Amino acid sequence: MMFDFITKKPLWVNMLAAMLLALLLFSLFLFSLGWFTGHGKSATVPSVTGKSFEEAKKILDEAGFDYEIQDSLYVDTIPPLQIIKQLPDADEVVKSNRTVLLIVRSVEPPLIEMPNLIGYSYRNAEVVLGTMDLRVGDTLFRPDFARNAVLEQRYNGAPIEAGTRIRKGSLITLVLGDGIGDQPIDVPSLIGISYLSAKTLLDSSRLGFGAIVLDAGLRDTLSGWIYRQSPGRIDEDGLPVKIRPGQLIDIWIGASRPTLDTFNF
Repeated sequence: MMFDFITKKPLWVNMLAAMLLALLLFSLFLFSLGWFTGHGKSATVPSVTGKSFEEAKKILDEAGFDYEIQDSLYVDTIPPLQIIKQLPDADEVVKSNRTVLLIVRSVEPPLIEMPNLIGYSYRNAEVVLGTMDLRVGDTLFRPDFARNAVLEQRYNGAPIEAGTRIRKGSLITLVLGDGIGDQPIDVPSLIGISYLSAKTLLDSSRLGFGAIVLDAGLRDTLSGWIYRQSPGRIDEDGLPVKIRPGQLIDIWIGASRPTLDTFNF
């Protein structure tokens, strides 16, 4: 019979032969595994961070490494397809056939939603744009009492609504209030009050002093009273005189506080 040489042997002989065969097969497996995986062969990973993708490919090919783009990120301060990060890091010792994963700068900036900046101060709007990788382009001013408040946001010369998708890195034009406004107001009455009181009143109305004329003998503006102003409050027809924010009012200051019947309105 074909297997007589096995069955006719003592059991211990067969067991010993089986163990030797198993040990031989296991040794062959370990040897072949090391051969297939390059066991014992290692190499130092070259540095390709900061290189262009073409440069990185050449360096890795010459060093015997495979490479693969794992991800792409947008960074507006570096050129497209520049290597941002590599895994493993440079100078690590790894198996020579290890694949190096690359993170590169994307060619096209990703799309994001335009934020709503209306009503923000210029500084706050600048911070919001910066956190979204957008940038302030031109700043234009429009008459409005809210100084440096964002009144309008524009992209490529046209108003842009919040939620509109645009590319990261885009320039946004901000239209800001100039803090003056264009609506005329009644000229305030300064007659009979001190210089400091008048200044407080003018500041609250976004007006200012023009010429300040002191009577002879008066030491300074703080030691007298306003007895005349130009323009006055009432015109020749008895109607209130209008003035725009930002305009100036001339005043005359004397040592004596004027009585009501001497007020020049």
